[in-house]
Amino acid sequence: MTELKNELIHHSAADLAAKLASREVTAVEVTQAHLDRIALVDGGADGIHAFLHVNTEEALAVAAEVDAARAAGGAAAEELHALAGVPIAVKDLIVTIGQPTTAGSKILEGWHSPYDATVVKKLRAAKMPILGKTNLDEFAMGSSTEHSAYGPTRNPWDRDRIPGGSGGGSAAAVAAFEAPLALGTDTGGSIRQPGAVTGTVGVKPTYGAVSRYGAIAMASSLDQIGPVSRTVLDSALLQEVIGGHDPFDSTSLTDPFNDLVAAARVGNVAGMKIGIVKELHGEGYQAGVENRFNESLQLLKDAGAEIVEVSCPNLKYALGAYYLIMPSEVSSNLAKFDGVRFGMRVLPKDGPMTIERVMGATRAAGFGDEVKRRIILGTYALSAGYYDAYYGSAQKVRTLIQRDFDAAFAKADVLISPTAPTTAFKLGEKLDDPLAMYLNDVATIPANLAGIPGLSLPGGLADEDGLPVGIQLLAPARQDARLYRVGAVLESMLEEKWGGPMLAQAPALGAVSNTAGGSN
Repeated sequence: MTELKNELIHHSAADLAAKLASREVTAVEVTQAHLDRIALVDGGADGIHAFLHVNTEEALAVAAEVDAARAAGGAAAEELHALAGVPIAVKDLIVTIGQPTTAGSKILEGWHSPYDATVVKKLRAAKMPILGKTNLDEFAMGSSTEHSAYGPTRNPWDRDRIPGGSGGGSAAAVAAFEAPLALGTDTGGSIRQPGAVTGTVGVKPTYGAVSRYGAIAMASSLDQIGPVSRTVLDSALLQEVIGGHDPFDSTSLTDPFNDLVAAARVGNVAGMKIGIVKELHGEGYQAGVENRFNESLQLLKDAGAEIVEVSCPNLKYALGAYYLIMPSEVSSNLAKFDGVRFGMRVLPKDGPMTIERVMGATRAAGFGDEVKRRIILGTYALSAGYYDAYYGSAQKVRTLIQRDFDAAFAKADVLISPTAPTTAFKLGEKLDDPLAMYLNDVATIPANLAGIPGLSLPGGLADEDGLPVGIQLLAPARQDARLYRVGAVLESMLEEKWGGPMLAQAPALGAVSNTAGGSN
């Protein structure tokens, strides 16, 4: 049993689903193996710290239900979802009944939601055991998961480095084999950028393809829930579970999508046009990132794709537009955290006990520096006399970026770029320089502004530091299937080039894995 449990954590979600369906293993065994892994590597001073809450009892109870249904056979077994019994982690920005939802903030410490997010309802309906809630930058504001009120998450490849952000907890959990799947949210790259620096697959679906109901809003016109996994196929499987129209979300798309899992299994890109985005590589990108990007282009060309260059000239304004639109929406969305309706409440130590003073004391104590910075910036951008000059102008730039993408997709089926300009940087390295931190999202932000889908997959290791590099694919709105088709082919070719899955190349992970084998 020791060897079995250690082996189970290294399987993809698709492989685990097949083993569970054939009753080669039980859902309880699979879930317990991942819970043991979390207990082994997540805590302590040098632990990964991917989880803020571990949902042991409920996860095992759901797994036992799946095993009982399979053992009963007949209709009970036939009605089980293909991923029934495959465990998953959920970013702690997505509300769940029975578990705290903190958004990585002191202002919501210990808060329990009275309802489930739509995506959580779908996970429960599929009987996927929820392992727990993962760490994040406070209210999803950051690129490194260092802005969590509960301490930073560490990159499993090098625990002195960041795992990306804001969803570093979900990416690190999957990279460290603590979970085969996870949910993240992506406002400007918070699924894809962590995927790039941890060697995992991260997908931002088309805006509206997955319900945002129950995801604590940072910037409502930009936020999107999406999958985190170790393979492109696994992400396709998970997006099909969580996707679809939701009447509780007014921005939810009603039209059906193509079969994403089938797209991931097509196995060829012959005749497809892949567009290199001129503005999303080159100057400012780490040499090792550029090298892996160029190799990926050659692999796609070898597979029969036609490589073309496209230009999106207004992308140079994307970062500036994003950091006006996003904080403006933040200042509105976070107004609800007032110390009155829910969350923590701090009373003034002296003076009159007015609602305004309670709100001020609560927010001063409950919000971290990055959240306060963005609220102040957004409130200023929306203030009288500045709205048109800042927020209004940023929205006009957003329209220009959407038009640039429309023109680019008239020339190419899918666009490609590096996901992030560099590999993972050291913890603390950019905390005192917010602008340098913001620049990590320069390649991912445009997709959120345009509402188009994006996928990041491992592209190899950088020459300078041996750390993961991410390759980003972008497709037109509603054409998520194209990402899975191209991503699966490129993933297969890269694994052949590198001698196996990217996470198998990580010495730090290998050492952790060996320890797990001895302890489990």
